[in-house]
Amino acid sequence: MDYEQPQPESETETTPASETNSEQHHQQQTDGNSSIPAPKAENPWIETLKTIGLSAVLAFGIRSFVAEARYIPSGSMLPTLHINDRLIIDKISYRFSNPVRGDIVVFNPTAQLEKEKFKDAFIKRVIGLPGDRIDVKDGKVYINGKVLTEKYLDEAPAYNWSSTALTPDGIVPEGHYLVLGDNRNNSYDSHYWGFVPKDKIVGKATIRFWPIDRVGGIDP
Repeated sequence: MDYEQPQPESETETTPASETNSEQHHQQQTDGNSSIPAPKAENPWIETLKTIGLSAVLAFGIRSFVAEARYIPSGSMLPTLHINDRLIIDKISYRFSNPVRGDIVVFNPTAQLEKEKFKDAFIKRVIGLPGDRIDVKDGKVYINGKVLTEKYLDEAPAYNWSSTALTPDGIVPEGHYLVLGDNRNNSYDSHYWGFVPKDKIVGKATIRFWPIDRVGGIDP
């Protein structure tokens, strides 16, 4: 008698259609996730504005804390500095040290100058340091009784004056400086309106960059 034999299962397992579709869907998702989209190109106008903005920030930072350019508007510092000379002002040195005698400094108006409605910065030479007594007589400047050698002057001072006009003992106070213009007889300086507090000093004039024929250091 013949018996119906069950058909043997194929050696290759058949995957149901639902599983096939699921795997294909998963593969599509995986492939999609593995692809990194190309970055979009930024608008050139935006890039330009960013560059300008960064440059402005850096320029402001340098001007505020490191150095800046200044021009000479008057003849009060002749013959050392001429009208329209362009200078670089070092604004960082005095954060770590004090002005010394002979430095040419730029400073904002003192309280007395503000009362006189001055708003623009001044430029003068440091003559008196804290603790000094200054006398001007016989065409010479005396510091604590000793003559100050001033090779940068074309014309000796034609006036007599003493720092006792500013304080009873004539001593420059701590944290203050006495400044005079090199054009000694045509300079509105400390012998008119008093001492300069250090916190009013913007910086030290270091280099002349204009005009071309006088580029370099300031003092002869």
